[in-house]
Amino acid sequence: MTEEAPSPRFRSTRAFAPGHLTAVFSPVLAPRDPRARGSTGAGLTLELGAWAEARFSPGRRARVTVRGSERGPLPISTEVARRLLRGRKGTLEVDLRHELPVGQGFGMSAAGSLATALAVAELLGIPRQRAVETAHLADLFGGGGLGGVSAILGGGLELRERAGVPPWGRVRHARWPGRVYVSVLGPPIPSPPLLSDPGFLGRVRRAAGDALRRLDGSFDAPSVFAEAERFGTRLAFAPPPLAEALRRLRRTGTWAAQAMFGGALFAFAPDPSSEGRLKEELEALGHSALALRSASRGAHTLTRPHGPVRGRQAF
Repeated sequence: MTEEAPSPRFRSTRAFAPGHLTAVFSPVLAPRDPRARGSTGAGLTLELGAWAEARFSPGRRARVTVRGSERGPLPISTEVARRLLRGRKGTLEVDLRHELPVGQGFGMSAAGSLATALAVAELLGIPRQRAVETAHLADLFGGGGLGGVSAILGGGLELRERAGVPPWGRVRHARWPGRVYVSVLGPPIPSPPLLSDPGFLGRVRRAAGDALRRLDGSFDAPSVFAEAERFGTRLAFAPPPLAEALRRLRRTGTWAAQAMFGGALFAFAPDPSSEGRLKEELEALGHSALALRSASRGAHTLTRPHGPVRGRQAF
């Protein structure tokens, strides 16, 4: 049965999904229901992320166009739009803007997928839960990540206690008013080959160790950043230039870790004096850095969008 076209009062809809930094994760791929797959772990949502604006025009054929600010196709977000349009005739257009580099460990795949899903769902009158599930499945099977969609449904620090999107998964969030410094030092690292390699995923599980047990007892920013350092060190995945930059930053008294997975790092200074040394060391490294707050809320739609869709590359 063909579903009815959306109400003509919707000219366009817009949604935002925050970026995300993974501190530690452990893959969970065994459940038969893929909505319960993903990862347990912890991380930090970011004030920058992905913006999507969706428009629909009824017609005789079903057509989907997803345009992005970067070159190349956007297969995961395009799959999301196609799945949500299914059963309707007309042209669905989505403008997608990533504010942080794709493929550098900032969660842009999940953010783009979820922003697209929420914007299209709002436009077509589709329940939010279906949009979230569609984004999760597209990201999971498209090789984007393991659990990124569930992590950015809320803001602040996040602890994925049970894998999958709610209600299959369970995620705890805590507000964090501090700042994290992010810097890109090398080329992107494609995640699909890594996340489909059983040997590599085994290394990840071993590197995660008892991190989640410790975080369950002490879920705050210092604990999350400390576990990120420990996880990255045990995984030993950072390219040599990035590994050297992490060592130099840690000598300033800050926590510093590789963004999973990319040629980027993130660092947190626990006090003003170490933050000053952190800034000096970042300048000495010769790479641009950006100080970001955590997202105050998770992915959401915006009412009454005006003007062109926001979003720009931060680096």
